[in-house]
Amino acid sequence: MNLFPTNEHRVERAVRIVLGLALVSQVFTGLHSAWFALGIVPLATGLLGSCPLYTLFGWSTCPVPEKKA
Repeated sequence: MNLFPTNEHRVERAVRIVLGLALVSQVFTGLHSAWFALGIVPLATGLLGSCPLYTLFGWSTCPVPEKKA
């Protein structure tokens, strides 16, 4: 069993990274709040390409690779 299986589509990963960076950057604009901590989650999952909740529930947004006969 793979601990961090890739289960996110490339577009979803990009959106998670951008959203995470936007939330984490709030600390540099003077807005020190819980949004900074919340931004770490989408940033980390986007960089890893693996969402723990997707793994837990068996979901995946990755395209299924074609099996060669």
